[in-house]
Amino acid sequence: MTENANHGVAEVVILTGVSGSGKSTALRALEDAGFYCVDNLPILFLEKLLELSGHTAGEVSRIALVVDAREGRFLADAPRVIREIRQQGADVEVLFLDASDESLVRRYSETRRRHPLAGETGTVPDGIAAERRALAALKAIADEVIDTTTLNVHELKRLVTRRFGSSEGARLGVTVVSFGFRFGLPTHADLVLDVRFLPNPYFIPELKPHPGTDPRVASFVLGQADAKAFLERIVDLLGFLLPRYRAEGKSYLTIAIGCTGGRHRSVALAGALSERLEAGGQPVRLWHRDVEKE
Repeated sequence: MTENANHGVAEVVILTGVSGSGKSTALRALEDAGFYCVDNLPILFLEKLLELSGHTAGEVSRIALVVDAREGRFLADAPRVIREIRQQGADVEVLFLDASDESLVRRYSETRRRHPLAGETGTVPDGIAAERRALAALKAIADEVIDTTTLNVHELKRLVTRRFGSSEGARLGVTVVSFGFRFGLPTHADLVLDVRFLPNPYFIPELKPHPGTDPRVASFVLGQADAKAFLERIVDLLGFLLPRYRAEGKSYLTIAIGCTGGRHRSVALAGALSERLEAGGQPVRLWHRDVEKE
């Protein structure tokens, strides 16, 4: 039986389908859901990959593998290899992505790519037809066929996440970053919050030299009634947003909190927000971008 190192049965998703149907999007969704993902590995190596995964102390127990027309002469072996892996005890699921010929032609037209099976003189429809013939055996053994004709990338990602995401794999990665507006907005921020309405410790001589991580500065900032009210409202807002971002298939969220210089108010509020989120079970990466700048 193919098992991982902690004696759990290996979980394998074979992702296949026609070119242009969304396999790359689906693979990224599986990676975000906690799968170890491999694109374009010859199917004959799958058994060896599962064997190696058994020596990773459970770190690699969920594997997603793309098997498509790029397999070339190995493609004919795919049904046999999948059957043998299942007989050894692995939990293997074959997911086939399909779409109408019209939508595939349109997608290729939009990207201006050549179809991999069109040859030097063939057209995109010729390549699609050849690929359908090559993948017929895989489609026949698929556990599920997903028609992506009417799906956009976000809808497809959400579908795959809901289908294969575990509670751990689907967890949203949250970063809270403090910054100073004088140094510019963080370019990667999803939400930007401005706390320049709060009294500034910069103008209090005994607090000015110290950053917002200093208990004296943090106590001054967080002791303000407006700071407390602001923090409560942001926690409530994120309580509403985070599960909806997860359901949408979002993997990472960066919350930027800014003040004038990024040294006092934003630092104290970012730290307090991180503590509140972590107390609620949401892991947070905290980063004070500008705290050392003058």
